[in-house]
Amino acid sequence: MVERRREWTINALLALGLLAVPLLALLIDEPFLITLATRVAILALAGVGLNLALGLGGMVSFGHAAYFGLGGYVAGVMAHHAFSGTPIAAGLSGSDQMLVIWAVAMVLSGLLALVIGALSLRTSGIFFIMITLAFAQMLFYFALSWPAYGGEDGLPIFVRNSFPGLNTMRGWDLFILSYGVLMVALAIFAMLRAARFGAALMAVRQNPDRAAAVGIPPFGVKLLAFVISGMITGLAGAMMADLTRFVSPAMMAWQMSGELIVIIILGGVGRLFGPVAGAAILVGFEVFFGGITEHWQFFLGLVLLGVVLFARGGVIGLIAGRERHG
Repeated sequence: MVERRREWTINALLALGLLAVPLLALLIDEPFLITLATRVAILALAGVGLNLALGLGGMVSFGHAAYFGLGGYVAGVMAHHAFSGTPIAAGLSGSDQMLVIWAVAMVLSGLLALVIGALSLRTSGIFFIMITLAFAQMLFYFALSWPAYGGEDGLPIFVRNSFPGLNTMRGWDLFILSYGVLMVALAIFAMLRAARFGAALMAVRQNPDRAAAVGIPPFGVKLLAFVISGMITGLAGAMMADLTRFVSPAMMAWQMSGELIVIIILGGVGRLFGPVAGAAILVGFEVFFGGITEHWQFFLGLVLLGVVLFARGGVIGLIAGRERHG
């Protein structure tokens, strides 16, 4: 009970800390810090999606960059056609409204996750990992050879997409929007984990045969979790495209999938605010050590190695003092 209370205290400090950084940046007039905080929030959002599949369902997907990149390209393509005034295809027009873009990104990412999950979840272990990776790489090479939308050069978004009541060109407004979406996603994760669905998903992860014996369909439960996971990650991709005002095949590369897994491991697999802690560490190392050497990943690798060897519950588990998430 003490450990659980300690973890919720850590969660509250992480939520307040992420909010405090851009507030401080406004006071000292450092807009770059607001951009960094927004990037942390969006990467954490993508991590929440993967955490649902990996942390609760035990599905080690090495292809979540597919949904992240698809969401990014939805935002880029729709904004491109809205800016140029040309239809996308078959009379479908583009849009510069974030709510519309997010809805399309989540639907398409969910459909893609449904197809990939329906095929890959028939396997397990290393075979599941490799199949998810293979699908992501297929999409990566498709985007790489898609000249209509920039190919390997990527696709710029000239004007950031709009959200009702906010000026998304201002860093603070975009941060508040990203922060709010992240908090909603964390609340959904917490509700799913506490609901019967979460209990069924964790039961399937621990012993699928025993879960099936008591009437829980392992394939159906894992597939639903995989689809929801893909939808959240696709939403994060669309938001990242708006933050950077650029989308490229790199969003679908295996390195992106690796970054998401690193975020989950650093923060704590299955922990509610694990993605927030992991994203903050990743971005922090990239900025601090990246300003010293181009080989900043070496230092991140040392920390990751230490977490894997000595803190299986991630940094949150290490501080909270318990190895298993509740």
